[in-house]
Amino acid sequence: MATIRPIARLFLVAVFIATAFGKPAANDDSTWSEVDHSAQLAHKRARSAHAQSRTAPTDQERTPDYWTNMARASIDEALRLQTLNTNVAKNVVLFLGDGMGVSTVTTARILKGQKAGNPGEETVLAMDSLPYTAMSKTYNIDQQVPDSAGTATAFLCGVKAEAGVIGVDGRTRYGNCSSSKGHEAESIIVHAERAGKSTGIVTTARVTHATPASAYAHSAARGWEADSDLSAEARENNCTDIAYQLVEEAPDVEVILGGGRRMFTPRTATDPESGNNGDRNDGVDLIQRWQDGKTGRASYVWNGTDFRNVDPESTDYLLGLFEMSHMKYSADRDLTDPAEEPTIADMTRKAIEILQKNDNGFFLLVEGGRIDHGHHASQAVKALEDTLAFDDAVQVAKDMLDPSDSLIVVTADHSHTLTFAGYPDRGHPIFGQNVYTPDDVWDGLPYTTLLYGNGAGYSLVETTNGNVTQVTRQNVTDVNTADKEYKQQSAVPLASETHGGEDVIIMAGGPMAHLFHGVQEQHYIAHVMMYAACLGEYTEHCDKPSTPKPVGSAGPAARGSYYTVALTTILYSLLLMAATPF
Repeated sequence: MATIRPIARLFLVAVFIATAFGKPAANDDSTWSEVDHSAQLAHKRARSAHAQSRTAPTDQERTPDYWTNMARASIDEALRLQTLNTNVAKNVVLFLGDGMGVSTVTTARILKGQKAGNPGEETVLAMDSLPYTAMSKTYNIDQQVPDSAGTATAFLCGVKAEAGVIGVDGRTRYGNCSSSKGHEAESIIVHAERAGKSTGIVTTARVTHATPASAYAHSAARGWEADSDLSAEARENNCTDIAYQLVEEAPDVEVILGGGRRMFTPRTATDPESGNNGDRNDGVDLIQRWQDGKTGRASYVWNGTDFRNVDPESTDYLLGLFEMSHMKYSADRDLTDPAEEPTIADMTRKAIEILQKNDNGFFLLVEGGRIDHGHHASQAVKALEDTLAFDDAVQVAKDMLDPSDSLIVVTADHSHTLTFAGYPDRGHPIFGQNVYTPDDVWDGLPYTTLLYGNGAGYSLVETTNGNVTQVTRQNVTDVNTADKEYKQQSAVPLASETHGGEDVIIMAGGPMAHLFHGVQEQHYIAHVMMYAACLGEYTEHCDKPSTPKPVGSAGPAARGSYYTVALTTILYSLLLMAATPF
């Protein structure tokens, strides 16, 4: 204690000096910024009467008590969460919004509220109500801005790798089959199956696409989805395609729902819906192979009608492939057609109903895959509508599962270049155009609140006035920017908008969800899920099952008491140090 006191004194002196004298004086640049911002606000107030849509603050919102009471409720909830749920996670559900960056979450939240007739900003998504949050660093080991294969390998297999590779570690070089040999990385699905749990995959993309593939396959290239996609080097070194691995080499995944029929059927076969042929050169019908290989009660479905007729109680295995390629965007679905393919919420519900029959529990991966595709197309309407459909699936899991023994994690693999900007009024239509004056925009043209940094929405037009020709942005005054096919304007012309490289959010609830904190590397997600469920290398952290107790107590299959003793000892020591006078 004698050595701690001088150190503590020095620390306090340093804090005092930094606080009293460390604040830099404002320079000319910072002063200019303040003045400029005030001018912008003045312009905004002056034009507010001309707003497309303006929602006045409620009388309650204008009172301090409204915000104080809201904060107190949040503090009470935070205090309640100090009693940690350290139970073993019998069930784990990972919700992955592909491309669901923070700007996507925020604007989808507003869209949800506005579709319900509200301003939107105050709305709460199902994922918002999960109590614990963290941020995830998404880079691949060779790319600053990542791709979905390397990121999926991180959050499912627990190791970071190169962009474009599936279920292998960093020693594998993209596109090089031989470099992947012996460098396979086991996913949480492998560990769950090994522990006697049931497993499932739900996606709105092809089930052989990057995210779902990383749960069961090992490949040096994400594009090797069918045997016709394999490179000559891959064939020479006996690498197999991703669809083949799912049926013939992967763990015994009980539920597989998504798109991608063509990857499983030969070129000689005709698709029952589209009439097109499959992609396989080997002549193998992997769908039939899947059915023939199951000893339990197995069903294969390819349309919404058959899917809805599946009885979970009499089904042990379910394979549903609802499109030749990816499933439909939520915005493109025909809600009046009883044969319409299932929503991601429908698939999540059916998957849980089948998987939860296992007394050992389950692991389920649910991917909102087409959020990413909407952004790549610069179509924010489609991306945000798919985000809301994804959030509906989160709500299904929250309604069906007990937080005392079920861990729910919601995150994204990466972000996009979607920006949410301008100074729109409260309740302004999220797909609307900013209210503007020529003083605000140098070209005198309106712009939408949602824009992309790059992508297919880049467009310049020539206008001639007398002898003067100008090149400007497209005038969207008379354009329906809320149409699902509208492409938001961008700064850089690209055929496909790119990913964004900023951190993405992790939201979680259930056993050990409090381990999601701060800013973490993306592979940390897999390790927390395995630790929570006592899988893989983390089995030694679990005691034998004990009598179930309420959430927040030792609970079912509680952790060893050393965890509590160690934490208590540390906290008590800190309290003694704080109480000892200098």
